[in-house]
Amino acid sequence: MAVFIGQTSPRELIRLSYLLPERVDGNGQAAADWYNVAHRHSGIAMHTPFDVHFGLADQLREMHADVLTSVYRQHPERFVRGAPEPPKPPGAAWINKPPDLRHNGQTIPAQR
Repeated sequence: MAVFIGQTSPRELIRLSYLLPERVDGNGQAAADWYNVAHRHSGIAMHTPFDVHFGLADQLREMHADVLTSVYRQHPERFVRGAPEPPKPPGAAWINKPPDLRHNGQTIPAQR
């Protein structure tokens, strides 16, 4: 019996793709792509893992702040707690942090 995408949430498909890869009908990669590229995670300030890994989160946060500022200027009465601000990303979290993040003197964008 196969698992169909219409019957199962994307998060459940990710779990099933690891537990029962033969029963997911190839949708496991689609679910993983959704989770990493499209799904916005509250734990990383409503960014996708792709945005954070490739160093796009700061730029996207600035763009979001510009939109919120523009909307606030047009309709300040809608914001009873003052000017809105996009969520701040958390600091770095490591398990067994390496002593040096550089490899041959270079860093990847997420480490800058």
